[in-house]
Amino acid sequence: MRESYIEKRVCAYAVLLGWVHYKFSSPGNRGVPDRILLRKGRIIFIEFKATGKKPTKLQYYIHKIIRKLGFKVYVVDDIEAGKMLLDEIS
Repeated sequence: MRESYIEKRVCAYAVLLGWVHYKFSSPGNRGVPDRILLRKGRIIFIEFKATGKKPTKLQYYIHKIIRKLGFKVYVVDDIEAGKMLLDEIS
C-alpha cells in the first residue's frame, strides 16, 4: 500500500479523535517525520511508510534526536496499525 494513502487515512482518523495534524517539512533538514500531531497538550511525530518499508538511516537518526528531547516518534506502515496506535495514545 502506498505511503500517501496510509497517511491520508490515518490522519483522517486522527481528526475524528480530536488531533490536529500538520505536514512537517523542514527545508534544509532531511529525514524529519512526515506529520506532527497535537492534542490536549501532547505532541507526537509520525513517519509514514509504504507497507513493509522501513525508515532510512537518516530518518532513524533524526527520530533518535527527537526522542532524546522527550517526544514520541512513531513509524506507521499500515492503516489499521495507525488507527490502533491513535486509539492507544488518545
